[in-house]
Amino acid sequence: MKKLFVLVAFLLSVTTMIQAQTPSQAMRKLEMVVYVINNMYVDDIDDNKLTEDAIIALLDKLDPHSNYMNKEEVKELNEPLQGNFDGIGIQFNMLTDTLYVAQVIAGGPSQKVGLLPGDRIIQVNDTLIAGVKMKNSDIMKRLRGPKGTVVNIKVLRSGSPDLIPFKIVRGKIPIYSIDAYYMVDKETGYVNISRFASTTHDEFMQAFTDLKSKGMKNLVLDLQGNGGGYLTAAIQLADEFLDNKKLIVYTEGTHQKREDALADGKGVFETGKLVVLIDETSASASEIVSGALQDWDRAVIVGRRSFGKGLVQRPIPLPDGTMIRLTTARYYTPSGRSIQKPYQNGDIDSYNNDLVERYNHGEMVSADSIHFPDSLKYNTLINKRVVYGGGGIMPDYFIPVDTTNYSKWYRNVNAKGIPYRLTMNYVDKNRASLKSEYRKFDTFYTQYEIPESLIDELKKMAESDSVKFNQEEYDRSEEFMKLHLKALIAQAVYEKSLYYTQVMNDQNKSLKKAMDIINDPKLYERLLRGK
Repeated sequence: MKKLFVLVAFLLSVTTMIQAQTPSQAMRKLEMVVYVINNMYVDDIDDNKLTEDAIIALLDKLDPHSNYMNKEEVKELNEPLQGNFDGIGIQFNMLTDTLYVAQVIAGGPSQKVGLLPGDRIIQVNDTLIAGVKMKNSDIMKRLRGPKGTVVNIKVLRSGSPDLIPFKIVRGKIPIYSIDAYYMVDKETGYVNISRFASTTHDEFMQAFTDLKSKGMKNLVLDLQGNGGGYLTAAIQLADEFLDNKKLIVYTEGTHQKREDALADGKGVFETGKLVVLIDETSASASEIVSGALQDWDRAVIVGRRSFGKGLVQRPIPLPDGTMIRLTTARYYTPSGRSIQKPYQNGDIDSYNNDLVERYNHGEMVSADSIHFPDSLKYNTLINKRVVYGGGGIMPDYFIPVDTTNYSKWYRNVNAKGIPYRLTMNYVDKNRASLKSEYRKFDTFYTQYEIPESLIDELKKMAESDSVKFNQEEYDRSEEFMKLHLKALIAQAVYEKSLYYTQVMNDQNKSLKKAMDIINDPKLYERLLRGK
């Protein structure tokens, strides 16, 4: 119980420091409750559980993004943003209780010993992991470990009757934030950023330099599905597109003075056509970038209204290695718009269901269903066109969500992991011939077509896995399904995830519209001027 008292006392001291205006009577009340429980409660108490429950309940009453994190959650939070972790260097999927190697990271420990996409890892050290319904987190704990330590695995590979043993020395594994970059045509480059991590700016500069050397004059920056990350990374990226001293973002809160982030004038792409793609899952750092570029009339924003996450969290470590992330300020775009969508204190369910409500109200399919009050009206800083605050970034050109090619039948097929298992088996048997016939990805991308025999096999696998065939839904999904299979094959054969994105982009309607806008100078200028 002493531990409970110490931790609550620590919280009170932090709360008093941050919220100096909190009535001392309320603080004394909370202290008294802790004292009474400590000295009078009838039964023994689990200090850790009671403490964590109290902290969680307290933070839940503040806002949707102030939260408590245990030790394991703190570690998991930091890894994808810090840019690396220690492990064996694979990406995997769990399908029908079996771990399939999806990708072997170039130069990583697994590639060095000969592990291949499509391999099934059956055993890790002395533990059987296949067919035992083990959690992904438990498997990751067995595969990951400090750099220099050894893990022994046994693998089932197509064409080999026996399990193949591998001894892998764990190493430092990079986590990339750019999923893909390539030239869409002779003058327009494409960069897809999936998160804002410590390495994002360096990765972008490398991609930009490569694309520039290939003749890039225009750029499509894809932030669809990017849930955010480090504020610094977002500022660094936006800085590459804005002139000297232009405001990128500012933060301000009741107990935090306004802090401005300004461009330094050394950006590599301060001129040239720029289109940014966003959707309803683009959040936080993504909204900082797209909001700044929109406010300065520097880019055309294409897609759907972004998530609306504009609260700044400050991590506050607690003495036992846990952490609270406390909201201390709000993000504002250069025109003064708050990015944060409305929320009711403590009503987390309604906040989390916001995207469902948008869909139900028709916002995902029609921009006409979105209405903003005049009080949320702002003007961009160069062309003075109207933009709106009140939650998320509203695009300059709206793209409805596409549900036409994805049927219930194929959704069920995909949920069973059938496309992945099918393509892994196919590549296992045909890897050599595929690499021989399509030596380079570009040749594969332009010439390869899914054979009908593979489609027939998919149908058989679906039927045997209790997914009843539906001709009408199959016809609706056929084009998307074949593209999906081609993308999975490309990723497995050429061992780079960026090729998956490039293939799937053939049905990316936002990207297609971005290219239309870039290739129509009058349309590009009209959108930037709000006419």
